[in-house]
Amino acid sequence: MGSVFSPYYAWARRGDAAADPLDFCALNVALYGASGPSWSCTERGRRHLARDRTTLSLGRSRLAWTGSSLEIRIDEVTAPIPRRLRGTVRLHPVALADQVFDLDARDRHRWWPIAPCARVEVELDEPGLSWSGQGYLDTNDGDEPLASAFAHWHWSRATLRDGAAVLYDVVRRSGEAASVALRFGPDGSVRDEEPPPAASLPRTFWRLERETRADEGHAPLIRRTLEDGPFYARSVLETSLFGETVFGMHESLSLDRFTRPVVQAMLPFRMPRALR
Repeated sequence: MGSVFSPYYAWARRGDAAADPLDFCALNVALYGASGPSWSCTERGRRHLARDRTTLSLGRSRLAWTGSSLEIRIDEVTAPIPRRLRGTVRLHPVALADQVFDLDARDRHRWWPIAPCARVEVELDEPGLSWSGQGYLDTNDGDEPLASAFAHWHWSRATLRDGAAVLYDVVRRSGEAASVALRFGPDGSVRDEEPPPAASLPRTFWRLERETRADEGHAPLIRRTLEDGPFYARSVLETSLFGETVFGMHESLSLDRFTRPVVQAMLPFRMPRALR
Protein backbone atom coordinates (compact mmCIF):
# COMPACT_ATOMS: atom_id res chain seq x y z
CA MET A 1 0.00 0.00 0.00
CA GLY A 2 1.58 3.22 -1.16
CA SER A 3 3.87 1.11 -3.36
CA VAL A 4 7.42 2.28 -2.61
CA PHE A 5 8.74 1.87 -6.16
CA SER A 6 5.59 2.93 -7.99
CA PRO A 7 6.32 5.38 -10.82
CA TYR A 8 2.62 6.30 -10.84
CA TYR A 9 2.76 7.26 -7.14
CA ALA A 10 5.92 9.29 -7.75
CA TRP A 11 4.30 11.11 -10.67
CA ALA A 12 1.13 11.76 -8.65
CA ARG A 13 3.10 13.27 -5.75
CA ARG A 14 4.72 15.77 -8.09
CA GLY A 15 1.31 17.23 -8.79
CA ASP A 16 -0.17 16.61 -5.34
CA ALA A 17 2.09 16.01 -2.36
CA ALA A 18 -0.92 14.56 -0.48
CA ALA A 19 -1.70 11.91 -3.13
CA ASP A 20 -3.59 9.04 -1.49
CA PRO A 21 -1.19 6.10 -0.97
CA LEU A 22 -4.10 3.64 -1.08
CA ASP A 23 -4.55 4.52 -4.75
CA PHE A 24 -1.14 2.91 -5.43
CA CYS A 25 -1.14 -0.68 -4.13
CA ALA A 26 0.43 -3.85 -5.50
CA LEU A 27 1.19 -7.45 -4.62
CA ASN A 28 4.71 -8.23 -5.82
CA VAL A 29 5.36 -11.90 -6.64
CA ALA A 30 8.73 -13.08 -8.00
CA LEU A 31 9.55 -16.70 -8.89
CA TYR A 32 12.99 -17.94 -9.91
CA GLY A 33 13.52 -21.44 -11.31
CA ALA A 34 14.92 -23.60 -14.08
CA SER A 35 12.24 -22.39 -16.51
CA GLY A 36 13.21 -18.77 -15.92
CA PRO A 37 11.82 -15.97 -13.73
CA SER A 38 8.18 -14.96 -13.41
CA TRP A 39 7.32 -11.52 -12.10
CA SER A 40 4.06 -9.83 -11.18
CA CYS A 41 3.59 -6.37 -9.64
CA THR A 42 0.37 -4.97 -11.07
CA GLU A 43 -0.66 -1.77 -9.35
CA ARG A 44 -4.27 -1.09 -8.36
CA GLY A 45 -6.23 1.77 -6.85
CA ARG A 46 -8.27 2.12 -3.67
CA ARG A 47 -11.42 0.63 -5.25
CA HIS A 48 -9.61 -2.72 -5.59
CA LEU A 49 -8.50 -2.74 -1.93
CA ALA A 50 -10.32 -4.13 1.12
CA ARG A 51 -8.79 -4.69 4.55
CA ASP A 52 -9.56 -5.31 8.17
CA ARG A 53 -7.58 -6.42 11.22
CA THR A 54 -6.62 -9.84 9.81
CA THR A 55 -7.24 -9.66 6.04
CA LEU A 56 -6.08 -7.66 3.04
CA SER A 57 -7.62 -8.18 -0.39
CA LEU A 58 -6.18 -6.58 -3.51
CA GLY A 59 -7.88 -7.42 -6.79
CA ARG A 60 -8.29 -11.20 -6.90
CA SER A 61 -5.41 -11.78 -4.44
CA ARG A 62 -5.80 -12.01 -0.68
CA LEU A 63 -3.61 -12.11 2.43
CA ALA A 64 -5.11 -13.34 5.71
CA TRP A 65 -3.98 -14.50 9.13
CA THR A 66 -5.62 -17.89 9.73
CA GLY A 67 -4.89 -18.84 13.31
CA SER A 68 -1.12 -18.63 13.69
CA SER A 69 -0.26 -18.64 9.97
CA LEU A 70 -0.31 -16.11 7.15
CA GLU A 71 -2.05 -17.38 4.01
CA ILE A 72 -1.41 -15.57 0.73
CA ARG A 73 -3.74 -16.47 -2.15
CA ILE A 74 -2.19 -15.25 -5.37
CA ASP A 75 -4.19 -14.58 -8.53
CA GLU A 76 -2.13 -12.28 -10.73
CA VAL A 77 -0.80 -11.83 -14.28
CA THR A 78 2.92 -11.60 -14.99
CA ALA A 79 4.69 -8.77 -16.82
CA PRO A 80 6.04 -7.89 -19.31
CA ILE A 81 4.91 -11.23 -20.87
CA PRO A 82 1.34 -11.87 -19.60
CA ARG A 83 0.87 -15.30 -17.97
CA ARG A 84 -1.35 -16.38 -15.09
CA LEU A 85 0.29 -16.65 -11.66
CA ARG A 86 -2.07 -18.46 -9.31
CA GLY A 87 -1.71 -20.43 -6.08
CA THR A 88 -1.16 -20.22 -2.33
CA VAL A 89 1.76 -19.39 -0.04
CA ARG A 90 1.49 -20.22 3.66
CA LEU A 91 3.92 -18.75 6.16
CA HIS A 92 4.13 -20.35 9.61
CA PRO A 93 6.12 -18.16 12.04
CA VAL A 94 8.37 -20.00 14.46
CA ALA A 95 7.93 -16.98 16.72
CA LEU A 96 6.82 -13.36 16.36
CA ALA A 97 9.12 -10.44 17.16
CA ASP A 98 7.60 -7.30 18.66
CA GLN A 99 10.48 -4.83 18.26
CA VAL A 100 10.26 -2.09 15.62
CA PHE A 101 13.44 -0.35 14.43
CA ASP A 102 13.89 3.22 13.18
CA LEU A 103 16.08 3.34 10.07
CA ASP A 104 16.54 7.10 9.86
CA ALA A 105 17.56 9.80 12.31
CA ARG A 106 14.12 11.49 12.31
CA ASP A 107 12.06 8.37 13.08
CA ARG A 108 10.15 8.66 9.82
CA HIS A 109 11.03 5.20 8.46
CA ARG A 110 10.39 2.03 10.41
CA TRP A 111 11.24 -1.63 9.93
CA TRP A 112 9.50 -4.47 11.77
CA PRO A 113 10.88 -8.03 11.36
CA ILE A 114 7.56 -9.68 12.21
CA ALA A 115 8.70 -13.29 11.77
CA PRO A 116 12.49 -13.46 11.40
CA CYS A 117 12.28 -17.27 11.53
CA ALA A 118 9.47 -19.04 9.70
CA ARG A 119 8.51 -22.11 7.66
CA VAL A 120 7.03 -21.46 4.22
CA GLU A 121 4.89 -23.72 2.01
CA VAL A 122 4.26 -22.82 -1.64
CA GLU A 123 1.59 -24.54 -3.76
CA LEU A 124 1.07 -22.98 -7.19
CA ASP A 125 -1.45 -24.07 -9.81
CA GLU A 126 -0.10 -21.79 -12.55
CA PRO A 127 2.73 -22.52 -13.05
CA GLY A 128 2.44 -25.94 -11.44
CA LEU A 129 5.06 -26.15 -8.72
CA SER A 130 5.46 -26.59 -4.98
CA TRP A 131 8.17 -25.82 -2.46
CA SER A 132 8.74 -25.67 1.28
CA GLY A 133 11.57 -24.39 3.41
CA GLN A 134 12.84 -21.56 5.58
CA GLY A 135 11.29 -18.12 5.22
CA TYR A 136 10.98 -14.66 6.67
CA LEU A 137 8.36 -11.92 7.06
CA ASP A 138 8.92 -8.23 7.67
CA THR A 139 7.32 -4.88 6.94
CA ASN A 140 8.54 -1.35 6.26
CA ASP A 141 6.50 1.81 6.59
CA GLY A 142 7.31 5.47 6.42
CA ASP A 143 5.98 9.01 6.53
CA GLU A 144 7.79 10.17 3.40
CA PRO A 145 9.29 8.62 0.22
CA LEU A 146 12.35 6.42 0.80
CA ALA A 147 14.43 8.64 -1.47
CA SER A 148 13.83 11.60 0.85
CA ALA A 149 15.73 9.87 3.65
CA PHE A 150 18.20 7.48 1.98
CA ALA A 151 20.73 7.52 -0.85
CA HIS A 152 21.22 3.75 -0.91
CA TRP A 153 21.23 0.64 1.25
CA HIS A 154 22.30 -2.98 1.42
CA TRP A 155 20.29 -5.63 3.27
CA SER A 156 20.64 -9.37 3.85
CA ARG A 157 18.98 -12.15 5.83
CA ALA A 158 20.41 -15.62 6.50
CA THR A 159 19.27 -18.68 8.44
CA LEU A 160 21.57 -19.65 11.33
CA ARG A 161 21.76 -22.98 13.16
CA ASP A 162 19.70 -21.44 15.95
CA GLY A 163 17.71 -18.59 14.44
CA ALA A 164 18.49 -15.99 11.79
CA ALA A 165 20.71 -12.98 11.11
CA VAL A 166 19.72 -9.71 9.45
CA LEU A 167 22.15 -7.02 8.32
CA TYR A 168 21.19 -3.47 7.31
CA ASP A 169 23.64 -0.89 5.96
CA VAL A 170 22.14 2.45 4.95
CA VAL A 171 23.52 5.76 3.73
CA ARG A 172 21.13 8.50 4.72
CA ARG A 173 20.41 11.51 2.57
CA SER A 174 22.58 13.57 4.92
CA GLY A 175 25.58 11.39 4.00
CA GLU A 176 25.60 9.67 7.39
CA ALA A 177 26.09 5.89 7.32
CA ALA A 178 24.37 3.52 9.74
CA SER A 179 24.71 -0.24 10.23
CA VAL A 180 22.57 -2.79 12.04
CA ALA A 181 23.49 -6.43 12.74
CA LEU A 182 20.84 -8.50 14.51
CA ARG A 183 20.57 -12.12 15.61
CA PHE A 184 17.08 -13.51 16.11
CA GLY A 185 16.39 -16.56 18.22
CA PRO A 186 13.71 -19.15 17.44
CA ASP A 187 11.78 -17.79 20.44
CA GLY A 188 11.52 -14.34 18.84
CA SER A 189 14.32 -12.84 20.94
CA VAL A 190 16.64 -10.32 19.31
CA ARG A 191 20.27 -9.56 20.04
CA ASP A 192 22.13 -6.52 18.75
CA GLU A 193 25.60 -7.53 17.47
CA GLU A 194 28.68 -5.61 16.43
CA PRO A 195 28.47 -5.46 12.61
CA PRO A 196 31.09 -7.70 10.96
CA PRO A 197 33.66 -6.06 8.66
CA ALA A 198 32.36 -4.65 5.37
CA ALA A 199 32.98 -6.75 2.26
CA SER A 200 32.55 -5.63 -1.33
CA LEU A 201 30.71 -7.69 -3.95
CA PRO A 202 30.95 -7.62 -7.75
CA ARG A 203 28.94 -4.93 -9.47
CA THR A 204 25.90 -5.99 -11.46
CA PHE A 205 25.34 -5.81 -15.22
CA TRP A 206 23.90 -2.33 -14.60
CA ARG A 207 27.08 -1.43 -12.65
CA LEU A 208 25.14 -1.20 -9.40
CA GLU A 209 27.40 -1.28 -6.36
CA ARG A 210 26.87 -4.18 -3.98
CA GLU A 211 28.26 -4.60 -0.49
CA THR A 212 27.70 -6.83 2.53
CA ARG A 213 29.40 -7.82 5.79
CA ALA A 214 31.21 -11.03 6.67
CA ASP A 215 33.37 -12.52 9.40
CA GLU A 216 37.01 -11.42 9.38
CA GLY A 217 39.03 -13.33 6.81
CA HIS A 218 36.02 -14.59 4.82
CA ALA A 219 35.13 -13.44 1.32
CA PRO A 220 31.39 -13.66 0.52
CA LEU A 221 30.31 -15.12 -2.82
CA ILE A 222 27.39 -14.25 -5.06
CA ARG A 223 25.89 -17.63 -5.96
CA ARG A 224 23.13 -16.24 -8.14
CA THR A 225 21.81 -12.82 -9.08
CA LEU A 226 18.03 -13.04 -9.19
CA GLU A 227 17.15 -9.43 -10.06
CA ASP A 228 19.50 -7.09 -11.88
CA GLY A 229 17.93 -3.71 -12.57
CA PRO A 230 19.10 -0.11 -12.96
CA PHE A 231 18.49 0.69 -9.28
CA TYR A 232 17.94 -2.66 -7.51
CA ALA A 233 19.61 -6.07 -7.28
CA ARG A 234 18.57 -9.23 -5.42
CA SER A 235 21.03 -12.10 -5.00
CA VAL A 236 21.69 -15.42 -3.29
CA LEU A 237 24.77 -14.99 -1.12
CA GLU A 238 27.16 -17.49 0.49
CA THR A 239 29.03 -15.95 3.38
CA SER A 240 30.24 -16.41 6.95
CA LEU A 241 28.38 -14.73 9.82
CA PHE A 242 29.02 -15.13 13.55
CA GLY A 243 31.21 -18.16 12.94
CA GLU A 244 28.79 -20.00 10.62
CA THR A 245 28.88 -20.58 6.86
CA VAL A 246 25.44 -19.50 5.64
CA PHE A 247 23.39 -18.88 2.53
CA GLY A 248 21.18 -15.82 2.50
CA MET A 249 19.18 -13.35 0.46
CA HIS A 250 20.88 -10.04 -0.29
CA GLU A 251 19.63 -6.82 -1.84
CA SER A 252 21.20 -3.56 -2.90
CA LEU A 253 19.11 -0.48 -3.60
CA SER A 254 20.18 2.86 -5.10
CA LEU A 255 17.54 5.51 -4.49
CA ASP A 256 19.64 8.08 -6.33
CA ARG A 257 19.20 5.96 -9.45
CA PHE A 258 15.53 5.23 -8.73
CA THR A 259 14.63 8.93 -8.83
CA ARG A 260 16.15 9.50 -12.28
CA PRO A 261 13.44 10.25 -14.89
CA VAL A 262 14.81 7.67 -17.35
CA VAL A 263 14.56 4.93 -14.71
CA GLN A 264 11.01 6.00 -13.77
CA ALA A 265 10.06 5.74 -17.44
CA MET A 266 11.28 2.09 -17.55
CA LEU A 267 9.26 0.87 -14.59
CA PRO A 268 5.77 0.56 -16.17
CA PHE A 269 7.07 -2.32 -18.32
CA ARG A 270 7.53 -4.39 -15.15
CA MET A 271 4.87 -2.65 -13.03
CA PRO A 272 1.71 -2.09 -15.10
CA ARG A 273 -1.31 -0.38 -13.62
CA ALA A 274 -4.75 -1.98 -13.74
CA LEU A 275 -7.15 0.19 -15.72
CA ARG A 276 -10.31 -1.52 -14.42
